[in-house]
Amino acid sequence: MHVFLRTDRLVLRAFTGADVEHLVALDNDPEVMRFINGGRPVSRETILAQTLPRLLRDHPCFGTRGYWAAEEKATGAFLGWFEFRPLADDSPAVVELGYRLNRTAWGDGYATEGSRALIHKGFADLGVERVTATTMAVNTRSRRVMEKAGLSFVRAFTEDWPEAIEGSEHGEVEYELTKPDWRRRQSS
Repeated sequence: MHVFLRTDRLVLRAFTGADVEHLVALDNDPEVMRFINGGRPVSRETILAQTLPRLLRDHPCFGTRGYWAAEEKATGAFLGWFEFRPLADDSPAVVELGYRLNRTAWGDGYATEGSRALIHKGFADLGVERVTATTMAVNTRSRRVMEKAGLSFVRAFTEDWPEAIEGSEHGEVEYELTKPDWRRRQSS
């Protein structure tokens, strides 16, 4: 098991093929998927054909993955995953931050803890210059995590959704944190 990062309470490790059942359970919780696909179930076949290959992909500019399985450090329980993925294969300058956690992990600060650790590693070790994150405007929990992790609101925008889901009519929001802003916050 390749461990990418440890925090006080989390281990972020590389995904393996053995994580399929964890992903099936995660992506079949309607509340977890509410702001992603409207809460519809995701088939095991889709997870094997689309989701898992995306999570197993190495990014050349990082020399490592862009998605990490999150486990509770004390118990080894699978909590979900974090995304810290470069937007361009040839440059680590801009990365997208994301997270998807089991409902049992909500409200315990895991999303903020993992996000802050990834941001620190990105700016300190990986050559990241800007972290960006997006979510539906109505996803107040995810927006709060972004803010607690140090990201600031940039803009609201709308996209064409292949299938509209509840709340999509309010659009999306983008947040960001730049390396100079992160440094200023570290020194204050």
